[in-house]
Amino acid sequence: MTQTETTGRGTKPVLRYILAAVALLFGLATIKAGGDVLFFSAQAKAGAGNYVLFVLWANFIAGFLYVVCALAILLRPAMAFSIAAFIAVATAVVFAALGLHIVSGGAYEMRTVYAMVFRTAIWAAIAFVLFKMDRISRRSL
Repeated sequence: MTQTETTGRGTKPVLRYILAAVALLFGLATIKAGGDVLFFSAQAKAGAGNYVLFVLWANFIAGFLYVVCALAILLRPAMAFSIAAFIAVATAVVFAALGLHIVSGGAYEMRTVYAMVFRTAIWAAIAFVLFKMDRISRRSL
């Protein structure tokens, strides 16, 4: 085994663990924040301001998918790309719907727009990295 092969194999698991950790933490934080506003905390609801209910629900539900994706990254890497790509596309669709809501004069918070930019970019990046990792692993077979 050459140094290149050793290094290549050594970095993939580390990158997988990092991606899984990001997805898991992002998912748990999303579930907590969304759940607080939707179900538990009047203070969180008041602090959320002019939140857009369909965006809040979509993100709350997506939080569970983030956790599933984190597990897939660790346990079923070949499946993880499909899940991450689905999350990225679904997030972009919700973001587009938010845009229509805003253009039609609906109330919103600017931080929701920033959060949707961030969510869309994160999941597009995770899906891209998983796609690249899958292609690399297929070439080495």
